[in-house]
Amino acid sequence: MNLQGLPTACWYCSDETLKGHKDRQFNVDVKWDVPVLEGYAYRFFKNYSWKPSLYNGFFGLFNPAMITALFREPKSVVVVHGWAYFTNILVLIFARLAGHTVCLRGENPLNQERLKSKRNNRVKKLWFRSFIFPFVHKFLFIGLQNKAFYLYYGVKEESLFFVPYAVDNQRFQQFAREWTLKKKELRMKLGFPPEAQIILFTAKFIQKKRPLDLLKAYASLQLENKCLVMVGDGELRSQMEQFITQNGLAGVYLPGFINQREIMAYYAMADVFVLCSGEGETWGLSVNEAMNFGLPVVVSDIAGCSNDLVEVGKNGFVFKTGDAEELSAKIKEAFQLDGHQSDEIIQKYSFEFIRQSLRRISNDID
Repeated sequence: MNLQGLPTACWYCSDETLKGHKDRQFNVDVKWDVPVLEGYAYRFFKNYSWKPSLYNGFFGLFNPAMITALFREPKSVVVVHGWAYFTNILVLIFARLAGHTVCLRGENPLNQERLKSKRNNRVKKLWFRSFIFPFVHKFLFIGLQNKAFYLYYGVKEESLFFVPYAVDNQRFQQFAREWTLKKKELRMKLGFPPEAQIILFTAKFIQKKRPLDLLKAYASLQLENKCLVMVGDGELRSQMEQFITQNGLAGVYLPGFINQREIMAYYAMADVFVLCSGEGETWGLSVNEAMNFGLPVVVSDIAGCSNDLVEVGKNGFVFKTGDAEELSAKIKEAFQLDGHQSDEIIQKYSFEFIRQSLRRISNDID
């Protein structure tokens, strides 16, 4: 991979999710149907953890060979994604000692940080300021709430660089151009009513995603010919099915887990997209995906992307997390919006913008 003359490579700590695995939150076997290792240089490092797994906490990843590799590399920009694993901390420390320029890219939003106890925040301030941040040259923030998080914990403004969360806009927009004018055809192919007003939800059926909030909102939604398509799976599925049955909800579809190649058809056939997640939703990339299809979006106020991707009354609405009544009202209003107002916003959250940001960081160092 080459970022406009800037050679790059990805170092992986695990191949756990690449070979096909049982996703603990989807509760289904998952193997991605799009190539994820093409078009760039990469390297896998052996995980020597005594409990190896991405799902086994801080010590689930331990890749000591990365340390020696850092000292063999020419002086580079090293981007570390977060601090959740032991390997992250090792790379932060030893990349700095090896003379590299160290960049940290986390995703925590300040609005969720404020929900935690004062004691928790005091401990984290000590941890960050004493053991993490001193090894970092540049802090890469993904959005406004994430930037506020860094400032809250003492990072100086001049050390912050905007490197947004993004999806492959080009791939999604190409499909959108081909299919958004053929909604009825897609709906019939997928088994949904062609004339319905369709609300789309795509997420794991877990508490963080709050799918039951959307079902409650749908139950009170005063909208003719309404239809709700909830793509995904997970531990809350049985509760959702029970709620649908007990409340006699018509027009609700649970098609299950849909892989990457097929999910675009669901965005193309929908009218409104909803992300109703609660605490733990540090961004919400499904909103990026929906915006590439010109869908009006309704997003919970706690989701990390709500301040960045939603211009209220223009391309969508923000509602108070957990308030099913307000969610229902905003969904109804969203049907009156032109989602293509998202076109200008989403260009800033793109692979191209990430390339430009990393190029600026590299030039600043040079």
